[in-house]
Amino acid sequence: MEASFSFALFLVLILLLHLLFSGKKNNKKKNLPPSPHSLPFIGHLHLCRKPLHRCLARLTALHGPVLLLRFGARPVLVVDSPAAADECFTTHDITFANRPSLPYRKHLLYKNNTTLGSASYGPYWRNLRRIATVEVLSSHRLRSSSDARAHEVRAMARELLRACDATADGFAKVELKSRLFQLAMNVLMRTIAGKRYSGEEEGVVSEESKRFMVTVEEIFALSGASNVGDFIPLLRWIDYGGVRRKLMRLHRVRDEFLQQLIDELRTKGGEESQTTEAKEEKTTISDLLSLQKTDPENYSDQIIKSLISSLLSAGTDATANTIEWAMSLLLNHPNAMDKTRAEIDARVGNGRLLEESDLPSLPYLHCVVTETLRMYPAGPLMVPHESSDECVVVGYHVPRGTILLVNAYAMHRDPKTWDEPARFIPERFEGGKGEGKWMAPFGMGRRKCPGEGLAARMVGLALGTLIQCFEWGRVVGDKEVDMAEGSGLSLPKAVALEATCRPRPRLAHLLSEL
Repeated sequence: MEASFSFALFLVLILLLHLLFSGKKNNKKKNLPPSPHSLPFIGHLHLCRKPLHRCLARLTALHGPVLLLRFGARPVLVVDSPAAADECFTTHDITFANRPSLPYRKHLLYKNNTTLGSASYGPYWRNLRRIATVEVLSSHRLRSSSDARAHEVRAMARELLRACDATADGFAKVELKSRLFQLAMNVLMRTIAGKRYSGEEEGVVSEESKRFMVTVEEIFALSGASNVGDFIPLLRWIDYGGVRRKLMRLHRVRDEFLQQLIDELRTKGGEESQTTEAKEEKTTISDLLSLQKTDPENYSDQIIKSLISSLLSAGTDATANTIEWAMSLLLNHPNAMDKTRAEIDARVGNGRLLEESDLPSLPYLHCVVTETLRMYPAGPLMVPHESSDECVVVGYHVPRGTILLVNAYAMHRDPKTWDEPARFIPERFEGGKGEGKWMAPFGMGRRKCPGEGLAARMVGLALGTLIQCFEWGRVVGDKEVDMAEGSGLSLPKAVALEATCRPRPRLAHLLSEL
């Protein structure tokens, strides 16, 4: 019996050695992307620094625009090439349509990864996408919610005016990020739930809403592909950095907030719970609850919460960040600020405030927004994808189960595509000059962010109104605004923008009526 056991063990060892060496031989035959030297167990994680998009840009500059890394045992394809990115999301769009299964991320998600951004590609995800595009983000829905956006932008201008009136010289020092987040949140909350995030009294934000704002910021800071515990089981087991604890707490706070919104509208019948200003507005939740009565499987509370979560998290953070970056750039480039204001004065005049319908006739404002998104895209690293099968990208073999990280930030600043890419030059997009050049600030392929249309309306209207109504200056006149970048799934400023503002004299009659 001992001889039989020894022989069986010998056969197992022979089989393992065969698999080991045949696997290495096959990998040598396959044309894998270049890869820097890795370390046992951790792979290339020792090379990763924050912010990750800048770190990966340095690596691709050294080793080539298509790079194969290992985060622990997971293969990661880093793409810093427009040709490779296009191939990933055209030829291999279905292959890369999945999201990677990252252990930490499950603590932020509903059962079976049911959020729009994280669900696996298939019938379930297609249903979520259909609901989002038809019931939430359709052109009809965006048109019907334009009054809510206009109301909230003017409410923000009114609060800034009050801050200016409270000073002796009419100049107020304001921190913009929190105001911009509040603006975006109010717009989305009115559309989704028929209520203001900051309540009926303008400028007063409830403690519950403040907690949600902090929750969104923390979620984005902890999201993406930079949690080492996702790739090293030991760190996950000991909960290195307390990440698991933080994510579970964040999910609980967010879930309670969203369930409360649903329960309020279900109990009060939807329309009764809306504010006086939003009385005529249809809400997303009430519409979805109506559909729930006839199709409870496709419109469960869990699905509704996952959709609302995606909208509120991505819509608030990306919108506020983009406007904050744009204002920072304009404060550091006052000639561009003056040119934008002159265009608004010429096209809109001083007899009324800017409206959403004016945006198509303000090409330079559009250039400013586009140049901002080129330099500071809403997602510097596109949300990670994963290959469901092996494929070949620009001649390189990509194994099945490879995480795909596309560095939009690096390609938006590629000197082979853009002249003086580190400079803020809105004029590069005038007259269609930027058409045909590679840009993807909201992602690519079938999993591209569906909220691009909403973001364009929000950013254009809010930024244009701030410029039309107020004169802006840096807090320290001769010191440029700090443009350091923070870390996370989105691209926040490391230091929140503070600026001085005062109402423009020629618009005093309009502002006094707000």
